[in-house]
Amino acid sequence: MKNLFLSAAIVLGGFTSFATTSPNVNTIVKTISIQDEYTEIKLEELPAPITEALKKAYPTALLSKAYKNAASQYKLDVTVGDKVGSLYANADGTWIQK
Repeated sequence: MKNLFLSAAIVLGGFTSFATTSPNVNTIVKTISIQDEYTEIKLEELPAPITEALKKAYPTALLSKAYKNAASQYKLDVTVGDKVGSLYANADGTWIQK
């Protein structure tokens, strides 16, 4: 008889652990991306100081695309070896850290 009460208490105690689990809470995360409005330009429209600075800093770089924003800042899509990335420069050829 003791065994019957003991086993019933263990079984009922096991059920209460399931009842105490916390419910799953779904959180919604919104990501807002703010970008400067760059418009694509022809590579020929790139100012000479920028192309000279690019040749000096990265002699083996291949320029694939160029962009310009309203503040006369330029974004350059370049490939150096097997690495692809973007560089930012002012119209006078000084590099911008972004």
